[in-house]
Amino acid sequence: MTTKSKKTKSAGRFGARYGKRAKDKLVKVETKQRVKQKCPFCKQLKAKRLSKGIWKCSKCDKKFASNTYYLD
Repeated sequence: MTTKSKKTKSAGRFGARYGKRAKDKLVKVETKQRVKQKCPFCKQLKAKRLSKGIWKCSKCDKKFASNTYYLD
């Protein structure tokens, strides 16, 4: 079993498959989606992604649908 290195980050789980460019794009999206986003209702950095397009704010406790990977 391979381990993740600092250079490949979360795409290290794919090993030598799929190419560098595809893995770089994946890392960019995954790092952005796992960070808490700005809630459109209370304007705080508290919204967290639950699943594809489903978000929940821990401050105002609202659950809402929006963009798939990250909020704009």
